[in-house]
Amino acid sequence: MFVINLENTSYDRAWGAESQAPYLSQTLRQQGVLLTSYYAVAPSSLPNYIAQISGQGPNPKTMHDCAVYHEFTQTGTASYGQLAGFGCLYPDSVPTVAGQLSSAGLSWKGYMEDMGTACRHPKLNAADTTKTPRIGDQYATRHNPFVYFAAITDSPDCAKNVVDLTGLTADLKAVETTPNLSYITPNTCNDGHDSPCVDGVAGGLATADAWLKKWVPAITSSPAFMADGMLVITFDEGDKEEGENIDRGAPLQAVFGAGGGKVGALVISPFVRPNTSSDTLYNHYSLLASIEDTFSLPHLGMAGVSGLNHFGTDVYSATR
Repeated sequence: MFVINLENTSYDRAWGAESQAPYLSQTLRQQGVLLTSYYAVAPSSLPNYIAQISGQGPNPKTMHDCAVYHEFTQTGTASYGQLAGFGCLYPDSVPTVAGQLSSAGLSWKGYMEDMGTACRHPKLNAADTTKTPRIGDQYATRHNPFVYFAAITDSPDCAKNVVDLTGLTADLKAVETTPNLSYITPNTCNDGHDSPCVDGVAGGLATADAWLKKWVPAITSSPAFMADGMLVITFDEGDKEEGENIDRGAPLQAVFGAGGGKVGALVISPFVRPNTSSDTLYNHYSLLASIEDTFSLPHLGMAGVSGLNHFGTDVYSATR
C-alpha cells in the first residue's frame, strides 16, 4: 500500500475542470476511483498527517504545526484512545500503524523528499528550522508524522525506516524490498505547498502534477504494486481561494469537529474499477482504518469511532 499526500488544495481546485493538475485530475483520475466526499480532519497540516498514522486528534500545539518541537504534556485520557493534553512528541505509550505493522511482522517506510539524514527532526523543545525552506532543502518536519512519536524516534526503526525519498527507487525493484506500507511525502515545492518556491520553481499544483508524473508510474509499474498494490493520493487539507468557500460538511462532526475541508482522494489499484467514483463520506481517519483493515490490524484512536466509514465495495469494486 502506498500513500502520497499533497498540500493545501480544496476539492474543486484539485479535481475540477479548471484544475492546474491535469495529470492527476484527468490521466490518473481515469485509472482509479475518486472519493468525492473525502475530508481533511483539521485546518492545518500536522494534525492531518498525525491522524493518518495514529488516529490521534488535533491538540493546541499540533494545530499550530509545532513551530517548537515540544514534548507532549499529558493531562489525561479521553474516548477513542485519545491522549488529552498538548504538545508535539507523543510519549512511547501512543501507538502508530508503523508499530502495529512491525509487531505483525510486516514492513513500513516513510519516504521524505529532501530529508537527507534519516529520521531527521528538531531537538526536543527546540525550534523547527524546517518551517523556512532553503534551496536544496525543502523538507518539512510537519509533513513527516513518524517523528512525532517517541515510540518511533526512540527506536532503531526510525533511522532504518524513515528515510529520504531517493531510497524508494531501489526499494521498488522487487516485491521483497517494497514495504507493506510506503508513506511518501514530497518536499514543500513538489507537494504544491509553496508558490513560488525558494529555488525559483513555480510551485503550486502544476509543480505537484509534474512530480506525480515522475513518481506514480514508478510505483504503479513496480512488481509489488502490480501483484496486489494500492495507491492513495490525497491532500492534507483544503484551502480557500478568493471567492471560494471550503466545504466543511465533514463526516461525524459531533465527534471529529468541522474538519479541514473537502479534499478528495484517488485510489488506484488492480482491485478498483478505473474511472469510477464514490460519494461515501470519508476522512483521514477512514484512511487509517482502511490501512489497518488491509493488514488485519486493530483500529487506533479515531479510526475506531463507531459509524466511521472504511473503504468498502464502493472502492474495491473490481474482481481479479
